[in-house]
Amino acid sequence: MISDNLNLIRQQLPSELTLVAVSKFHPVGAIVEAYEAGQRIFAESRPQELESKALEIQLPVEWHFIGHLQTNKLKMVLPYVSLVQSVDSLHLLKEINKWGADNSKVISVLLELHIGAEETKQGFFEEEILDILFNVSSFPYIRFCGLMGMATNTDDESIVEADFDRIDSFMAYLVELFGELTDFRQLSIGMSSDYKLALKHGSTMVRIGTAIFGPREY
Repeated sequence: MISDNLNLIRQQLPSELTLVAVSKFHPVGAIVEAYEAGQRIFAESRPQELESKALEIQLPVEWHFIGHLQTNKLKMVLPYVSLVQSVDSLHLLKEINKWGADNSKVISVLLELHIGAEETKQGFFEEEILDILFNVSSFPYIRFCGLMGMATNTDDESIVEADFDRIDSFMAYLVELFGELTDFRQLSIGMSSDYKLALKHGSTMVRIGTAIFGPREY
C-alpha cells in the first residue's frame, strides 16, 4: 500500500519538487517499506522518536525535523538531520548556532512563518524574519535555506490558498532582497490535506504523512 501511495503522489508532483515523507508515529517497518519504494527523505516531529529511528534504521535516509524543538533536545536532533524545517524563535536559532559552533557543524534550517489563523501555531512574523536575515553574520553556523509554513486548518480552500499566497509572496520578496543568500530557495508548504493547493503557490517541498502511510499507528 505504501508503495502504491507513493507512486500515486509522485505522479501528481513536479519532478523538481522535494517530497518529504512524514513518518512520525509510524513504525520503522513502514519507513523501510517506503525506502524500498524509492523514498529517501523522512521527517519526524519528536526528538526522542527521531533519535531512536535514526539509530535503528541502517539505511542512508535523509532526516528532516518538522516539530517544535526545545533547546534542551538539540543533541537528540541535530547530529542526525540534514534540515531543521521548524525554527520558530530567535532563542532557538541562537541555541542551534551555538550547538553548531560547539560541534563544528553548520546546520541547515528553514524559518517557520506564522501564516495560519490558529493562535497555537508557532513561528515568526515577517518583520522578525527580516531582522534575522539582515543579520546573518550573527549566525555563522546556520545555513538559511528558506521558509516553512502551515496553512489554517480549515476545509475552506480560499483561506488555505490565501495563507499559501501570503508566504509565497513573502518568499519571493526575500529572494529578491537577499539575493546573496544563494541557499535561500526552499518553500516548504503543503501537507496531505492541502499539498495540491500548495503546488499552485510556489511550494518546492511538501510534507506528506497520512497520504503515504495511512492513519497514525500510535
